[in-house]
Amino acid sequence: MRTGTIERNTKETQIKISVSLDGKGKASIDTGVGFFDHMLTALSVHSGISMDIKVKGDLHVDCHHTIEDTGIALGQALGQALGAKSGIVRYGTAYIPMDESLAMASLDLSNRPFLVFNCEFTNQSCGGYDLCMTEEFFRAFAFNSGMTLHINLLYGSNDHHKAEAIYKAVAHALKIAVTENADGSTLSTKGVL
Repeated sequence: MRTGTIERNTKETQIKISVSLDGKGKASIDTGVGFFDHMLTALSVHSGISMDIKVKGDLHVDCHHTIEDTGIALGQALGQALGAKSGIVRYGTAYIPMDESLAMASLDLSNRPFLVFNCEFTNQSCGGYDLCMTEEFFRAFAFNSGMTLHINLLYGSNDHHKAEAIYKAVAHALKIAVTENADGSTLSTKGVL
């Protein structure tokens, strides 16, 4: 079974995350940041990866530690669930519209972490979620799962729609990449990742 569980406790956050790559996208999310919960629920449902995420963070400071540390732990849980990353399609790309906004995500579960993030927001926040933390979340997620991740926001005007298009684009790209391939082999000319 392709599952991962991570507990991460610091002076700033206490996090417990469980993921199941084959769990059909059942989401139980509680980070204390409503808009972030909404985005993580979309990430779970649209990727088909079940996620149980419980976070207590120092929200009296701001949302930074909560969101970045969740990205770290979620990336580690995904990496654990993928193991050696053999037997998967490995690559995924998706374009997702959200009303007037259009986002593209392309990723490689390669053990070579990298993030390219070309997205601009107009406002500072959506609810208690600082929009600048979108890049920080995906950087932490990519680097801790061993993922090369490119995210481009092609256009949009409503920041809620922009962020949601981004999270859903990553989700759909991830859904493709974690799909098991026909023969269980490692998709690499080197034979290993």
